[in-house]
Amino acid sequence: MKTVLVTGSSGFIGYFLCTRLLKDGFRVIGLDAMTDYYDVRLKERRQQMLLQHEHFQAINDRIEASDLLMTLFRTEKPDFVIHLAAQAGVRYSIENPRSYLESNIGGTFELLEAARAFPPEHMLLASTSSAYGANENMPYTETDKADHQVSFYAATKKATESMAHSYAHLYDLPITMFRFFTVYGPWARPDMAHHKFAKAILEGRPIDVYNFGDMKRDFTYVEDLVEGIRLLMDAVPVRPADGEEVPEGDSLSPVAPWRVVNIGNSTSVQLTEFIDAIEAAIGKKAERNLMPMQPGDVVATWANADLLRKLTGYTPRTSVRDGIAKFVAWYRDYYQV
Repeated sequence: MKTVLVTGSSGFIGYFLCTRLLKDGFRVIGLDAMTDYYDVRLKERRQQMLLQHEHFQAINDRIEASDLLMTLFRTEKPDFVIHLAAQAGVRYSIENPRSYLESNIGGTFELLEAARAFPPEHMLLASTSSAYGANENMPYTETDKADHQVSFYAATKKATESMAHSYAHLYDLPITMFRFFTVYGPWARPDMAHHKFAKAILEGRPIDVYNFGDMKRDFTYVEDLVEGIRLLMDAVPVRPADGEEVPEGDSLSPVAPWRVVNIGNSTSVQLTEFIDAIEAAIGKKAERNLMPMQPGDVVATWANADLLRKLTGYTPRTSVRDGIAKFVAWYRDYYQV
């Protein structure tokens, strides 16, 4: 039985990923700081469900804690590492940038150092579509330049891509960075848009719609994202041989076993359509409070997922209507509304 270390295991995406890995017969070590960035009871409930599986082990600590990861790698020697732990949120990075520096950059450094000492078969590190920043070429393609991030959150995630590349080059560590797009679904964080919209609509309060609704996102259902991650585990990057050219459209580094892969729905949906889907699932119209653009945000995102399909044969396909219906059903059940 192979062992997978998942950081951020009690988070929104982490919970679904661990569930999938356990179903597929892996032993999973879940590391999570259980911070109070949002209601920790949601994290505790996710972890409780994971702990019902005999092959899941939970460790509650911060990834940036000195020697934690080095000791964990030394004792457990994970076969795969999937790094999801991070301080999330574009807007919160304006209020509290230091937490992003410590968790996203400091924590990733500790992870890379541990992997250098005890190399796994493959490491997969979460990045974000926000890394594309001010790039207006749509859809976003992994080989596009991404040099102009517009939030500190995005800047820290792009920095981890560069850090990982240097370790992949220096120590021949196979690393896949995956950039995921606007993820939604059951068990979502309360600070995520669809969670806030549903809560406000059900409570009869208006919702804030930024840039006056003129925004588009590549909304990706959480289980579609997890399917992409799971399949990418087997798509281990290999350093090109001397003189070997990287195939066109592949983001594989010419000097390291490192690549970056988009995981998105390949569709850019108007924000107003996303809200329409939430209203339809709830059966109630929202009062929309139209607001100007927020600092650090971008008008649109849209993934080119050709590389994901080339590497795995998979393309995310859950429609917004279907995914939101599942989310609203979960929300009503969990919060008893």
